[in-house]
Order: sequence, then structure tokens, then C-alpha cells
Amino acid sequence: MGHREDLLEGAKRCLLEKGFVRTTARDIVKESGTNLASIGYHYGSKDKLLAEAYVSLVEGLSDDFSPAMGTAGDTEPGSLDRFQEVWANIIGTMRQPGSLWRLSMEIVALGDQLPTVRDHLAQAQRDAKRGVIPLFLGGREEDVPEGDVDSVGQFYNTLMTGLICQYVFDPTTAPTADQLTEGLRRVMGAAR
Repeated sequence: MGHREDLLEGAKRCLLEKGFVRTTARDIVKESGTNLASIGYHYGSKDKLLAEAYVSLVEGLSDDFSPAMGTAGDTEPGSLDRFQEVWANIIGTMRQPGSLWRLSMEIVALGDQLPTVRDHLAQAQRDAKRGVIPLFLGGREEDVPEGDVDSVGQFYNTLMTGLICQYVFDPTTAPTADQLTEGLRRVMGAAR
């Protein structure tokens, strides 16, 4: 790996160990075996590097969200069974030791203090809204219409953000996938 990749991998490890605020440029350099100047050269700033590292961590985790395809128990895209299965997978990642969802709440809370990081992550969040739709509804990410990103993707993103907040605050009272599915079933039944 080159310095750019070494920095990114070191920054990911630092984020998971120390969080965003407590990670220093020196921590990243020590963890990556690079030098301070390489942060500015490759990423512009420590905060931009940490933002890239966070996005990379979330992208790596998103593979765990997917329903188990190619098995006899496949769920139909767009079905309540698929909704329940994907949320069960997402919640499963929240239970893992060293979950990055606590880090997500730290970054949300710091948004106004780090405007360039916030702007970078806002674009990444838009990409995530597009990427989550095929998990639930099937199809390909590149075929998702812009209007769906702003409605369906926004809906799933809002559920995700609320779930992360509840899970980080108190995992014992956070909703299960079954509860989310039953809630959606009731809301759809009451819709006119």
C-alpha cells in the first residue's frame, strides 16, 4: 500500500478506537507508519481524512445489511418480509462489539463544528440513500431515479438515523426488526 491507503487504514483504526474528536493527526501517523505531511498532501486535512475513513467504514459494513440472496429463504423485494430481514441485519451490526454506530452519533453531534466534514458526509449520505433502496426493493443502485432518492431513500435514511440514535442511547429499549415491521404494517393499514 502507498501512504494514501496506509493513512486511510490507520484513520479507520483510530476512529474505531478513539472516536472522531479524540483522534489526533499524530495518532493517525503512528497507526499508519507515515508522516504528518502526508495527511495534508493526500487528504488536505486530518478532518477530511477522518471523514473519508468513516465513509469507508460504513461502506464496508453495508454488505452486512443485504438479505441472504441465492438461498431457498429469499424474501421478495418490496415485501414486508424483506423489510424485516434487512432491518434485522442492520440491527445485527449494531450489536457487534466495536460498532461504529456510536461514532455516527458523535459525528452527527459535531456537524456544526466541522462544516467541511459535514458537507463531505452530506454527499456521502445522499449516495447512501440511493444505495439502500435496492436492499429493500431490489434492482440496481445505478437505476434508482432521483425522485426515489429524495423520497424512498430519505424514508429509509430517517428510520436508520432514528434507530441508531435509539440503539446508542439504550439498546435494551431500541426497536427490533419485528417491531419496525409491525409498525409499518399498522401505518400502511391506517393509510387512506
